[in-house]
Amino acid sequence: MKKILMAFLLVAGVSAVHAQQINTGSDYKTALGVKVYPGAVSVKHFLNKNAVEALGYISSDGFRLTGLYELHDNLGNVEGLKWYVGGGGHVGVWSDSWKNKYPTRDGGLAIGVDGVLGIDYKIKGAPLNLSFDWQPSFNLIGYNYFEGGWGGLGIRYTF
Repeated sequence: MKKILMAFLLVAGVSAVHAQQINTGSDYKTALGVKVYPGAVSVKHFLNKNAVEALGYISSDGFRLTGLYELHDNLGNVEGLKWYVGGGGHVGVWSDSWKNKYPTRDGGLAIGVDGVLGIDYKIKGAPLNLSFDWQPSFNLIGYNYFEGGWGGLGIRYTF
């Protein structure tokens, strides 16, 4: 009876570990790093097959925090390569020096919605993740405008 119980526990344990790997939908669970253009700190965390990403942009004029929910899926047969699409929102605070660059825009609070479309690659055998995406946004509160130039190359350390 003990051998049957031990065999059952071993099979259940291996199945649970395998199921956990399948449920994450990714080769990593969490990643922390930077996104180049505009410079941002990036944290990405997988919830099953999908992920949430938080971005913090800081400049001499102010800052912007962005939160995204991303749907991920495999891209071709390349291990670790995925495409993703998603959306979210941002909130930012800008100083009056913003007017020097863009005279029609006032400083202050900026709130809006964001989209994202990109590819994500976890380097096999290394704790590194690379991503490249486009992140268009619409600013709705504050100065209303469309910003199509956000996004870029992400380099993150994976956990």
